[in-house]
Amino acid sequence: MHSNIFLIILGMGLVTYIPRMLPLTLFHRIELPPFWRGVLRNVPYATLGALIIPGIFLIQDDPVFGILGFVSAVIASWLGANVMIVVFVSVLVLTVYTMV
Repeated sequence: MHSNIFLIILGMGLVTYIPRMLPLTLFHRIELPPFWRGVLRNVPYATLGALIIPGIFLIQDDPVFGILGFVSAVIASWLGANVMIVVFVSVLVLTVYTMV
């Protein structure tokens, strides 16, 4: 039983690692045009937005909570803060909001 679990975890690790490793090893010498570099650079932010924005409007107890967190994150990122600062500002604003 324990060996089966270990093999399953090992298999899942390989299945996750291989698609991430192959592009780095096979295409590391290829120089992408600036347009495609810009597109690929923004994929994580677009994915994060697609995951988070529906949740903002689906908070049923207090919709102001989601909107306030969203607005504070947008303002912090618009001012040029990095991702960690944006998250920190949003958490701080929502913490103050829940304390009031």
